[in-house]
Amino acid sequence: MTLGQNIDFTGPARFYAQRRTRRLDQLRPKEVQVATLKRLINRASGSAFGRAYRFDQISDLDSYQRQVTIRDYHDFWKEWWEPHYPTLVDVSWPGRVPYFTLTSGTTTGRSKHIPYTTEMRRAAVRGFIDLLCFHLVRRPQSRLMGGSALVLTGPASLDEAADGTTKAAVSAITSAALPSWLQHRVLPPADLANLDDWREKIRRLAPLSLSNDVRMLGGSPNWLLIFLAQVASQQENFSGRLADLYPELELIVHGGVNFAPYRDRFTALLDGSHAETREMYSASEGVFAYADNDDGQGLRLHLDGNIFFEFVPPDQLKKVAPDRRWIGNIETNTDYAIVITSAAGLWSYVVGDIVRFVETDPPRLLVVGRVQQGLSTFGEHLIESELAEAVAKAAREQNVTVLDYSVGSVQGETGGHHVYLVEPIENASDISARQFAGSLDSRLSELNGDYEELRRNRAVGAPEVRVVPNGGFTRWMELRRGLGGQNKVPRVVTDPELFDDILQTVTKLKGGPDDQ
Repeated sequence: MTLGQNIDFTGPARFYAQRRTRRLDQLRPKEVQVATLKRLINRASGSAFGRAYRFDQISDLDSYQRQVTIRDYHDFWKEWWEPHYPTLVDVSWPGRVPYFTLTSGTTTGRSKHIPYTTEMRRAAVRGFIDLLCFHLVRRPQSRLMGGSALVLTGPASLDEAADGTTKAAVSAITSAALPSWLQHRVLPPADLANLDDWREKIRRLAPLSLSNDVRMLGGSPNWLLIFLAQVASQQENFSGRLADLYPELELIVHGGVNFAPYRDRFTALLDGSHAETREMYSASEGVFAYADNDDGQGLRLHLDGNIFFEFVPPDQLKKVAPDRRWIGNIETNTDYAIVITSAAGLWSYVVGDIVRFVETDPPRLLVVGRVQQGLSTFGEHLIESELAEAVAKAAREQNVTVLDYSVGSVQGETGGHHVYLVEPIENASDISARQFAGSLDSRLSELNGDYEELRRNRAVGAPEVRVVPNGGFTRWMELRRGLGGQNKVPRVVTDPELFDDILQTVTKLKGGPDDQ
């Protein structure tokens, strides 16, 4: 029996979804977040961190923000976690921390070990189910639960860090907490999920997926495209439409990277299909938001996910007393660094993402970049969302899809400029590097006044595009990080050594044009 032949649970799931979404719509964001913060403080008051910061004297949000300063991973790791790793007992959260999630090290290339608890695992699963609930309510004719779900995630193995403590990709930790009615219909099965060889995994998963009634796909957009290319290669005369591969496909859940450069490609793939895309905003620290409406309308904040949210203007992160906003006083169309306090002992922890709210009740946001992933070598102040939009426009003008890209700065005796490493999903020869660079330059000048002024005054040179031969970024990932849905190519690289390593590795393959 294939996974797609299981009993259709859509009816009961829709009944639950209607109740759950009504409850979510009735939540009062400020009250929920205040209650969450109080609960977390009370729970951890006896921990070493709680005693050090006098949690027993905290009575409200103001006193919490006065006593607990914001800090990033490095500060937490050095002062609180590293001295006890891998056995954290009553350090920043009561009891033993059972899990450490491993990040992909997107910005620096170095992985991080982040405490994770059963409370956070349950909250993450609830966030994913909430996304499904809104889909079921928005699609009254949905039969999503009548087939299988194929999810491309990180490594599935759980490694013992110490007696009673496990370290793994967050997807491996949370998957075990899925409800049984959902868990038993998720691809890949355990024998494939545990394969370390990503190429072998997708080679074997491709034909298996075609023999199942796949109704949901999940994963990072770039890895999904790589997988779908593998599936298509096994079909003669593939039309280019997912409806011909998975006729009952209804939902694609994506996340991990900015969707802008991939939107046109997925629109083409979904031509003739009744499937839709929904974004999930999650990280190794937890689930933060999910799409409850259509693509591009913002992601609904996961208010009851054992996380208290704060929002700080990025330029104030290094200040002694930054402006720390919360759900009660956020503003729309303003960029904030997201700061979390969670049931894993992360206290006013700077995640590293920059978000912008499009609505405050309920709170819906867009992820616009990373704190450390803006380009400002020359004072241009480009943020990741602007770069992603410019790459998407340049690709659209040449009718290609960018599978991956990375951008850094180079400086010479007469000045400096940006270098874009761009790998298309099509043949590398399909891209004109000169035209692509011109389009990037034009769009970025429209989007960013600082960049336009610097270009007009020739304080920064014209961007340079180097077309990466097919498989170039995969080569670098395989050598440096390993392949799979958890790991990502750094989009914006400010470390010159890391960028040079990427450049030297991805351009070693033959087949890319110098320019056209």
